Amino acid sequence: MKALKVIRIVLAALMLFGITALLLDTTGVLRHYLGWMPKMQLLPAVLGLNVAVIVAVMAVTVLLGRVYCSIICPMGIFQDIFAWFHKIIFGKKRPYRYHKPQNWLRYIVLAIFVLLMLAGLNQIAVLIAPYSAYARMVTGIHASGVLQWVAIITLVVIGVMSFAMGRLWCNTICPVGSLLGLVSKYSLFGIKIDAGKCVGCHKCEHRCKAMCIDIDGGKTVDGSRCVNCFTCLSECKQGAISFGKKWKADSGKPVDDSRRKFVAGTVAVGAAMAVQAQEQKLDGGLAILADKSVPERKTPLKPFGARSLKNFGSRCTSCQLCVSQCPEHVLRPSTKMATLLQPEMSYDQGYCRMACTRCSEVCPAGAIQPITKEEKTAISIGCAVVLKDNCIGCGNCARHCPSEAIQMVDGKPAVNESRCLGCGACEYYCPARPVTAIYVEGREIHAEI
Repeated sequence: MKALKVIRIVLAALMLFGITALLLDTTGVLRHYLGWMPKMQLLPAVLGLNVAVIVAVMAVTVLLGRVYCSIICPMGIFQDIFAWFHKIIFGKKRPYRYHKPQNWLRYIVLAIFVLLMLAGLNQIAVLIAPYSAYARMVTGIHASGVLQWVAIITLVVIGVMSFAMGRLWCNTICPVGSLLGLVSKYSLFGIKIDAGKCVGCHKCEHRCKAMCIDIDGGKTVDGSRCVNCFTCLSECKQGAISFGKKWKADSGKPVDDSRRKFVAGTVAVGAAMAVQAQEQKLDGGLAILADKSVPERKTPLKPFGARSLKNFGSRCTSCQLCVSQCPEHVLRPSTKMATLLQPEMSYDQGYCRMACTRCSEVCPAGAIQPITKEEKTAISIGCAVVLKDNCIGCGNCARHCPSEAIQMVDGKPAVNESRCLGCGACEYYCPARPVTAIYVEGREIHAEI
């Protein structure tokens, strides 16, 4: 039985270190080897309509219980680390105790999360999504502004909860944990206790980070909260606790049809959320521009491969993976409430080079669709706008335009909108100060040129 715990720890460590390294990698090399890890996360898979991952996660949960939470989810593994700190500091002076499940809180949070996603407010919902929250912690601690504060608050709140109460966040707040808990309640295999062998020593209960083992209340294990960490197996010297088939044909346990209907309803809502994320908004285009002294974009710029603001906004989990992978530091987390922490493009430190497709390769949710370098040169995400009063006639914008969309006419740049890609080279290289003479206005729907 100890072998199960060792295997679980090794696999969890590989997943945690792999995702963390990918988030911190600035060379772009690791995406070729570890890019599959974020795509195994459940919410990005749902938003990206990755049917294979969704089916695999649900099938494993039906069969084995919530092993996803203890091996695949980086936030779950992160909680185990803080729980381990608890053990190191307090040892056996502060053992865990069984706590009744706070189902009212779990399902209210899950319902609110689903409703926010269906309403298109996923920039708010994903603040508690496990993979997104962990990714923001890793990338945001050394950032600045809103992202850094969100990262610090997330780290402190979840860290304190995990240090004091183990998997409390996982089993009360996390929407993925609540959803999988509904399914794992009826998993074929799981942790079980042989009441005839159990002597009531409470050792297994005292080591259970999920606080789901109830010795005094019937020697039972709450399958909806158990994450199969297998710590309890090595604690029982009588062999009363084991991992195996939970239900027997002669067990006499009644079938809870109402709960099964609720599970089916939740899965149906999740499917509807995925379909809604796939819908495209077919109106839009270039925003109407007014004369202004400061080039403030009326329509934000989204990466090549995002297809439209609608597609990007409905699928993005704000995990910041694309931000961390952008070699030119073009992608930044938004500070606007409507798109909070969802990446937007800014050309003050660089521009989007045609040879780079990193963000489209690493996005796990389909917010940025995979594209080739050749396909990128045929996509327009925006169009350059000239502020002629600010122009000094240097011609930098025309010289650096990769699509030759800018020509100098009478000493001023003229933009051919049918050729402009919106890459931002003109904006980046424009020397006019304090106000640039040319900038890129985004498109609501990316155009093919």
